[in-house]
Amino acid sequence: MRRKKSAIAARQDGAMWAVWGLGLLIAAAISLLSAQVFAKTVKSELHSYTVTEVASGLKNPWGMAFLPGGDLLVTERNGGVRLIRDGKLSAPLKGAPESVQRGQGGLLDIALHPKFADNRLVYIAYSGSGDGGAGTEVARARFTGEAFEGLEVIFRAAPKTGGTAHYGGRLAFMPDGHLIITLGDRYSRMKDAQTLDNHMGKVIRIRDDGAVPADNPFVNSAGAKPEIYSYGHRNVQGLALRRESNQVWTGEFGPQGGDEVNITRPGANYGWPAITYGVDYGGGVISNKKSAPGMEQPVVYWDPSISPSGMTFYDGDKFPKWRGNLFMATLTGAHIRRLTLEGDKVIGQEQLLSGEGDRYRHVAQGPDGFLYALTDDRNGRVLRLAPAN
Repeated sequence: MRRKKSAIAARQDGAMWAVWGLGLLIAAAISLLSAQVFAKTVKSELHSYTVTEVASGLKNPWGMAFLPGGDLLVTERNGGVRLIRDGKLSAPLKGAPESVQRGQGGLLDIALHPKFADNRLVYIAYSGSGDGGAGTEVARARFTGEAFEGLEVIFRAAPKTGGTAHYGGRLAFMPDGHLIITLGDRYSRMKDAQTLDNHMGKVIRIRDDGAVPADNPFVNSAGAKPEIYSYGHRNVQGLALRRESNQVWTGEFGPQGGDEVNITRPGANYGWPAITYGVDYGGGVISNKKSAPGMEQPVVYWDPSISPSGMTFYDGDKFPKWRGNLFMATLTGAHIRRLTLEGDKVIGQEQLLSGEGDRYRHVAQGPDGFLYALTDDRNGRVLRLAPAN
């Protein structure tokens, strides 16, 4: 027979369950409080918006790509690719390319093939090792939903060099299906940005399998790398397609001052380091010229620097007053910068998310019409900007 509990034991059990229930209430309150901490409403010049944390715990997130259905792939500079689904962060996915994780190197941008729904191809930029050091590479693989399979390198910047800086690394597919890749001058090879026999300080255009398009601007130039689309760049980490005009816009880091946004045209020379609006670190002169015949001028530049990184044109319907604006993540500036355009001219600028203390690596428009931003931190976050009710 089971013995009846004593009155004391019954009271102890009751107290235990009361404490347990109180614990659940406290945990729920803490959870709600956490949600409120990371969801707040902000007023801007044209729209009030709510900032919500979608995910955290990312290690220096760098690039992002939205999958059909709304899931999100995010690269981490330390070599991981994570899947975010319903606010939950996966473990690093298997099959990502091996990268050199020093300085600014590691896994960089990620992009889906225009026919991803049919071929499941994902493209990843990263710093790869080889004879002479490291350089930007691009690989493609099939995404199974849980891993990458059949990894194939389709581009390697040449030559490989020492150092740990200025890899560029943004990816975007043009409407014609060709892939644009942005590169950097690797810092110590700045003069190579002005010559066509290497990939330093260049923007690249290739086919989706790595082949060279027959209409690339230097494909028939003796000694030139046929993948080159434009040259004279320093470190291009911003890339956005302006679909209404089929233009390629890029953002690049200047030295100390002289960060730029450019409309990147085939065969054009953007001047670095022969012309610049910045000076060397510490104030040394890189060039005393800000313009020269045959060299393009930026759409806009900044001095002091804001360190522009990923960027996007907004064409959604959730923020109608922002349609056609260019949004840019900034590192030194620690904000998302909104540029108002009239034709190809910048006629206004506004800082969003300033004062939060976050460096921003990328900003992109999601398929839901909201804006998403990546914070550059060892505990990096994905933030969503949605209209305030």
